Amino acid sequence: MRCSSVFALAVAAPASAIVRFHCSQLVVERLDPLVSPGMIPSPHVHQIVGGNSFNATMHPEKDMPGESTCTTCQFSEDFSNYWTAVLYFRAQNGTYKRVPQLGNNQYEKANGGLTIYYMQDAIYDPAQKSKVTAFKPGFRMFIGDINARSLSEAARFRYLTYTCMDTWTQRQPETMAFPTKKCKEGVMITLRFPTCWDGKNLDSPDHMSHMSYPETGTFESGGPCPATHPVRMSQVMYEVLWDTKRFNDLDWPAAGSNPWVWSFGDATGYGNHADYVFGWKGDALQRILDTPCYFDEPACKKSGATLQSLEEMNNCRLKTVVDEDIGSDAWLDALPGGFQAQYHPGDV
Repeated sequence: MRCSSVFALAVAAPASAIVRFHCSQLVVERLDPLVSPGMIPSPHVHQIVGGNSFNATMHPEKDMPGESTCTTCQFSEDFSNYWTAVLYFRAQNGTYKRVPQLGNNQYEKANGGLTIYYMQDAIYDPAQKSKVTAFKPGFRMFIGDINARSLSEAARFRYLTYTCMDTWTQRQPETMAFPTKKCKEGVMITLRFPTCWDGKNLDSPDHMSHMSYPETGTFESGGPCPATHPVRMSQVMYEVLWDTKRFNDLDWPAAGSNPWVWSFGDATGYGNHADYVFGWKGDALQRILDTPCYFDEPACKKSGATLQSLEEMNNCRLKTVVDEDIGSDAWLDALPGGFQAQYHPGDV
């Protein structure tokens, strides 16, 4: 699908914006309108945040702000949907239990969910000198490979990482495989989407080809976009905190392995992936990106944006469509969809 607007190739004025905000959990179930549109249920469980117009079939022409009555995101103009797979704990007897999410720093009272970033430069650079353009209605993208089970298979997605948090604020070191030790405060996953757009397509058959990483270097180092994808977009990044510490007192596998399994059966961590469907109202995101709101809510409001309270975010919920036990309370003999833990090739 293509964006016909000539403005699609334009870039925004210089700004000083790192937009960081939280989105509480909207629903957890087997739906995936990007990879498995119309399928009820989709193959594996996802946890979804954002506007409550989310459903199994979301056509690119869908008016997400117009069809939503609320959003779980802090910016009330953001009716986008952001989602990831769901993490499970696998007991020694082979049964599974869903791992819940935690609210991130400053959002501890949130009902799980994700913390979202829209960045113009490196996350720790307050200057934010670069020019970026906001996404357009109908834009969507995917990052990761759910079939990856080794480092070599996951290497092209080098920005999908795990942090074993021994303190609440720990963010280093990052690994591409699941942590193999007990983490005192939980496990954080960080998912960084590509930042260079081809300037034409709002989507592509694999939901990735219309986007690219910089030609050289990284987004954070200011690497240039390739000629095939000349439009520099803001970097979308998710942070998800999984409350793994509640499982630390249970029996774990032998040393050197781990009990974590993604909802699609990956027990290596290399299949980490995420989905994004743009749904900001009007030009709200561009106005925010053009405002110097570096982690500063009062400054962000100068863009005309309105911010919800955590209570309002938590109160926006969506009734599940798929009627099944996803392991939130009871232990499951298999993951929803019938998946079992899949380890490295050759692992016992």
